[in-house]
Amino acid sequence: MRVGIDELYPPQRLVAAQRAIAAAGLDALLLSPGSDLRYLTGYDAHAGERLTLLVLPAEGEPTLIVPTLERPAAEASPAPATGVRIVDHADGSDPYPLVTAALDGAVDAVGLADRMWAEQVLALRAVLPGARQRLASEVLRELRIVKSPAEIAALAEAGAAIDAVHERMGEWLRPGRTEVEVAADIAAAIRAAGHVTVDFVIVAAGPNGASPHHGTADRPIGAGEPVVVDIGGTMPSGYRSDCTRTYVAGGPAPAEFADYYAVLRDAQHAAVAAVRPGVTAEAVDAAAREPIAAAGYGAAFLHRTGHGIGLDGHEEPYVVAGNDRPLVAGMAFSVEPGIYLAGRHGARIEDIVVCTTDGVRRLNTTTTELIEL
Repeated sequence: MRVGIDELYPPQRLVAAQRAIAAAGLDALLLSPGSDLRYLTGYDAHAGERLTLLVLPAEGEPTLIVPTLERPAAEASPAPATGVRIVDHADGSDPYPLVTAALDGAVDAVGLADRMWAEQVLALRAVLPGARQRLASEVLRELRIVKSPAEIAALAEAGAAIDAVHERMGEWLRPGRTEVEVAADIAAAIRAAGHVTVDFVIVAAGPNGASPHHGTADRPIGAGEPVVVDIGGTMPSGYRSDCTRTYVAGGPAPAEFADYYAVLRDAQHAAVAAVRPGVTAEAVDAAAREPIAAAGYGAAFLHRTGHGIGLDGHEEPYVVAGNDRPLVAGMAFSVEPGIYLAGRHGARIEDIVVCTTDGVRRLNTTTTELIEL
């Protein structure tokens, strides 16, 4: 069942954010289009040269500044129900006085969206010359890192949708077809499964599978070649999917590959099983890394074990050595160890999981066994 938008974007988020703004010693957050703005208001704003900005003061009424031609979209979004006031600016007018008016007084420090365009950062510095600029993530990180039940339901919906695509891989993944051809079929299926956008499609066969971010190439898939398929998209809710499975096309797997795939599968299962409240992110990384290293493939595991997921495809927490943050219930992230042998082949297994009050829940439920198509 699809999660209600009103459940995903409740007005309480703005209230919680305002408390956090004050606690951080900031006067306001200034958020341009992106996941932070959508998290607080539900508005999936267009990023362009015309200014769109949520002005969220520590105290007082939040204001959403939008171009006049985009006001209907803002009004049709969940934003009005969250309690924001919408003001607009016509083409040719200067929108930045609207920012100072919304702040209603002098400010000492503001938090800017982490990925705000530089031209907007500089314009805000000019219109608020006395204000120190900090990153909005200092405030919003702690709010976003723990998902609400509605957010977890949205991620589970996304996980089921991408699982449905993996279940159909036998329709497309055949020797003789190119990675590009297979990827086009997968992209269409991602949309058909309920995603509104296709965020990425990696189809990496044979030696291309040894490059974790290969993408696709106009190269025919050979019989018996391992193929890494890493796919994901964004659902109407704004929440994202991300799942990797490794297949063998048109024949039995090479013996060397089958051997290290078994090591990888066991390591991925061990890392998922390690997830529970109080365990650190780096301990989950170690649970995946240690058996791979013990089998002699440590240098072939090239990346961190996982990343958080939500309105962004990559967000905190990052499951990596050096991150000693303890997990808490509601954190959602990938567990995706890989083994990559340059010039030969590679493999990766990725599930999105949620830390629960007593352990872990996998949001991707297709088999992690090696699938020979």
